[in-house]
Amino acid sequence: MHEASLMKDLMRKIEGVAREQNASRVLGISVRLGALSHMSASHFREHFAVASRGSVAEGARLRIEVLSDMNDPHALEILLENVEIAE
Repeated sequence: MHEASLMKDLMRKIEGVAREQNASRVLGISVRLGALSHMSASHFREHFAVASRGSVAEGARLRIEVLSDMNDPHALEILLENVEIAE
């Protein structure tokens, strides 16, 4: 359930960026996974594939950076760094 709510929030943000830019498709996204986010890169990919199905981000390239610093102020978070859209 934790992953579902995280991915729902992430998809809402991605779709918001696409809507603001009048983009019909998202080509790629970059995210940072905090050391305490309990999400590995492979786990993120699996959940993203499901969450993005049928959306503007379906099939988007993923660039994932996994942070290792447990003292980082964003250690618990999944941070959306960049959204690459089709023009």
